[in-house]
Amino acid sequence: MARVFRGEGLHKVDAKGRVSIPALFRRVLEAGDPDWTEGLAPNLVIVYGDHRRKYLECYTMEAIDEVDRKIAKMQRGSIERRMLEKLFNGQSYPTSVDETGRLVLPAKLRQKIGLDKEAYFIATGDTFQIWSPETYEAVEQERTEAWLEDMPEDFDPLTLLPDDDGGA
Repeated sequence: MARVFRGEGLHKVDAKGRVSIPALFRRVLEAGDPDWTEGLAPNLVIVYGDHRRKYLECYTMEAIDEVDRKIAKMQRGSIERRMLEKLFNGQSYPTSVDETGRLVLPAKLRQKIGLDKEAYFIATGDTFQIWSPETYEAVEQERTEAWLEDMPEDFDPLTLLPDDDGGA
């Protein structure tokens, strides 16, 4: 099983759009890139998607390959396949981490999510997201808090997991 991203971080974005990736995230990118070896930069794909998406979703090469394989199994010519191809292939940006552990985010991507001087990174399992800190706080944090408010006071999130873990 591939390693998963864990944690969060707030990092400065310079005028050229360079931003450091959390060190733990870099290790997962390396593990998730079959072409990576010591001394090389790990590759990743940033999916920026449609107009409603307020963040950048960063995939390891293994994770995006899995998405691509699933899309390829869909009916060729179907509207659903064409839309997913556009969202995950057309509206994406293949890139790599530079030798100093940074990503260079093009102006188009920074403008799309309103990224200025700081970027908020949050792990989401086999991907991680990059948000404008203000947008994350206003949108996603509020959504999580609202969801938790609907749960009983003694709610344990582990109760949402399936009982059968496949023998693992």
